[in-house]
Amino acid sequence: MKTHKDLKVYQLSFESGMEIFKISKSFPKEERYSLTDQIRRSSRSVSGNLAEARRKRKYPKAFAAKLSDAEGEAAETQVWLDYALACDYINSETHTVLYEKYHYILGMLVKMIINPEKWNL
Repeated sequence: MKTHKDLKVYQLSFESGMEIFKISKSFPKEERYSLTDQIRRSSRSVSGNLAEARRKRKYPKAFAAKLSDAEGEAAETQVWLDYALACDYINSETHTVLYEKYHYILGMLVKMIINPEKWNL
């Protein structure tokens, strides 16, 4: 593994963040500085924190902290997806697909947090 981009969890989080970006383009203009910004920020932050964690893998506590941040951002994204569904900005199929992707991402992050030695130098 050479970079953070080689991590499956990074690839899935980046892909999911891009899906959310594309879908959120259709959100109402009045949501621009609220739900749209929040869901875009949290979804992008997952892959950003993974990149930082990868660079901090020499330091187990810093590594785990960044993974924990990524975990929090993934869970936050699920909340914003719930709001988008409740506001009828996305349909239930889109919600389910994206929510499950973030559930899978969360599972991968938890495994990394539980077994940091596998990822550290």
